[in-house]
Amino acid sequence: MMACVSLSSPIFSPRQPIVPFGLNSANRRRICLSPIGFGPIKKNRRARVSVRRADSVVFRNLDADDFRHPLDKQNTLILRAIPGLNELGKALLGTVAEQVMLLENIGTSVLVSKNQLPGLHQLMVEAAEILNIEAPDLYVRQSAIPNAYTLAVSGKKPFVVVHTSLVELLTQKELQAVLAHELGHLKCDHGVWLTFANILTLGAYGVPGLGGLIAQSLEEQLFRWLRAAELTCDRAALLVAQDPKVVISVLMKLAGGCPSLADQLNVDAFLEQARSYDKASSSPVGWYIRNAQTRQLSHPLPVLRAREIDEWSRSQEYRTLLSRAIQIKTVQKA
Repeated sequence: MMACVSLSSPIFSPRQPIVPFGLNSANRRRICLSPIGFGPIKKNRRARVSVRRADSVVFRNLDADDFRHPLDKQNTLILRAIPGLNELGKALLGTVAEQVMLLENIGTSVLVSKNQLPGLHQLMVEAAEILNIEAPDLYVRQSAIPNAYTLAVSGKKPFVVVHTSLVELLTQKELQAVLAHELGHLKCDHGVWLTFANILTLGAYGVPGLGGLIAQSLEEQLFRWLRAAELTCDRAALLVAQDPKVVISVLMKLAGGCPSLADQLNVDAFLEQARSYDKASSSPVGWYIRNAQTRQLSHPLPVLRAREIDEWSRSQEYRTLLSRAIQIKTVQKA
């Protein structure tokens, strides 16, 4: 899941366009700022969201590195090592550009609050409390393309946008997992790094001579980092949902779900599909094809994300995090 914001000018060369986390556009390029890569779905438009789940917990003093994926850590260090990245980003992403992105994303959306779509508001507040992060503003935007994204620039208060079709596609628990995924991007400062990396790549295209090659190399590194960042935020979704099947169901539905088929989808079958993909791509030829197919993707393949979150849910690292939260919940009750 990361934010893709339409801009009037191209952010990358038309020769090799960036595929954003969020929506695609045939007419305009988009700066990607902080995306979802991400619902059973008995459709019930009148269903109300409970104020708090009985089994919810709070992760006090939760640090982003407590759940950050190893590949995310590795590739974040690479981005931090790029000389002048912060300075270049601050210079090129000024207040005017920020206002353009802000107005475009909220001008035709509905701001969620206690008095406006209170059920969605409570889902966001609860997810933010569990992850020990301040809840951003939440907007619902009319769109037939299921998506959610986050905007965070210049230190201003970030906001999350959720499309109406995504709300229709997911159950309430799955929708909260998506919100938690977006909060994961904020918790890990993904939006800032993604913005700066895109701007650096844009600048590299303008360098005479080897500029195109430099940009291409940075572009591949950017995609590699984005895919790793998505794995981290799937973990944030699991920390809130505390049920791997909820997160995997989101991935399955985004891969091939719709409200009319919701009650026929099977998470276990989707995981078996993921294992089949691993087996098919384990040969040298399969490995080469797999890398060629995923190199230019901003998100890992849904089946691979499902397998990753299933494996992490069985790990000692995840169990340790849960035990910390359970202890905190017990103390609070006492």
